[in-house]
Amino acid sequence: MNEAGWDQHELTVGQLAARSGVAVSALHFYERQHLITSRRTAGNQRRYRRDTLRRVALIRIAQRVGIPLADVRAALAELPDARTPTRADWERLSRRWKSELDERIRHLEQLRDDFTDCVGCGCLSIDRCALANPYDELACQGPGPRRLLRC
Repeated sequence: MNEAGWDQHELTVGQLAARSGVAVSALHFYERQHLITSRRTAGNQRRYRRDTLRRVALIRIAQRVGIPLADVRAALAELPDARTPTRADWERLSRRWKSELDERIRHLEQLRDDFTDCVGCGCLSIDRCALANPYDELACQGPGPRRLLRC
């Protein structure tokens, strides 16, 4: 066994934090959100299975691209508890989010492409803004903001 104990079947919260690059407080948060699980020793210390490293990596990637934690939790709930997830398990999860990510990318590209025109036009008018109100659909409802979020 090496000094850090990383060849064990289970990891302490400190070992999991060091290996994953995630703060201990974040790991505790993930556990409270039912994204990862641990067992407690007789001394009430957390022990995580080694495959938790992969789960934490998936959580971090999902967070980076804006996938809600509720969606991550639902996806992780489909992984087997009794065995380490296989490549096929992970591929199935990634396919689940592909269309959502493609749509998000499309919206971000539109925002990027239209942003300069929107800010540069100087109108700051919700009733004429092609980005927030395409085709001036809200003008018939009168002046002023009509919605805060894009549909």
